Amino acid sequence: MQPLKDILVLDFTTLLPGPLATLMLAEAGAEVIKIERPGGEDMRAYPPRFDGFSAVFALVNRGKKSVTLDLTRERDRLLPLLRRADVLVEQFRPGVMQRLGLGYDDVRQINPRLIYCSITGYGQEGPRAGEAGHDLNYIGNTGLLALQPGPAGQPVVPPALMADIGGGSFPAVMNILMGLRQRDATGEGCHLDIAMADAMFTFAWYALAIGQATGRFPGAGELMVAGGSPRYGLYPTEDGQLVACAALEQKFWLAFVTAIALGPDLVNDLADPAATKAAVATIIASETADYWRPLFAAADCCTTVVATLEEALADPHFVARGLFAHAVTGESGRTMPALPLPLAASFRTPPAAKPAPRLGADNEMLES
Repeated sequence: MQPLKDILVLDFTTLLPGPLATLMLAEAGAEVIKIERPGGEDMRAYPPRFDGFSAVFALVNRGKKSVTLDLTRERDRLLPLLRRADVLVEQFRPGVMQRLGLGYDDVRQINPRLIYCSITGYGQEGPRAGEAGHDLNYIGNTGLLALQPGPAGQPVVPPALMADIGGGSFPAVMNILMGLRQRDATGEGCHLDIAMADAMFTFAWYALAIGQATGRFPGAGELMVAGGSPRYGLYPTEDGQLVACAALEQKFWLAFVTAIALGPDLVNDLADPAATKAAVATIIASETADYWRPLFAAADCCTTVVATLEEALADPHFVARGLFAHAVTGESGRTMPALPLPLAASFRTPPAAKPAPRLGADNEMLES
């Protein structure tokens, strides 16, 4: 039996953080009902299209249901669902749900067992609580981005939405599950205040340890795992690909420098890190990625050639682990691989094709 079977989740969220959180709950067996405004949430219109749906909307809303209503005028139509719900997830700015008569104190009167999860950028209280923001703002305002923004004249935008997913989706799921466990013991629900910016300090754990212990925090590119060490970095090959070296431990570093035949006077990378790094870069740039790939595999030195996303999707390891076995179904029956999720396979249904919800397809649930 799936662990969240018989759990009813009301999902008031849009875009990525909340929908990804409720997707994980749905994949673990919960019944998730999206509460959408007339016309639907913004992500339904995002390109590209896949068989009648926005592809990105379909990926994060697979297997959910959808009801539509105007929350400013039709709040009472939600009462039957609110009375039955186990979890409510909302992603409005602080105060919006209260103005709609759907704040935690309002809903608690209707259903005191409800786990009420609010996801915002900066939390429900504090000087920044009402401030607009997106992922780049959250990692920027917490000091995380400053640890490695890229070259000063050509800064690099990170490829992952760390705050949305690592500060919003994942903490929301984790705390919802703990809230349900607490409810099992006490019979009482709770209000969870998930601030996406908060967890960015968790991501800065190494820099925090250094700064708080020594009184000097690492500058841009100084942290060992952010470009400050020859042992952990990206090195271009002769044909323009990248080698990802993560040979941090001494045994891996020695295997790496042996594989590339680094001069013995540069193996001690603490003596002159810049010189060692420059020499490694020169050696890697002298050969193609295909030359280096088997050498590093044989050396077993935590060094690999960076794969494109297309290459990674075809990697026999990830395919064998079943990461792409689940599917999203379009309106005509076409399918595409579902979004891989960090859930134990035993908690999910066997691989199956599920659709994203058509807008308002489940409006009859408002009348039950």
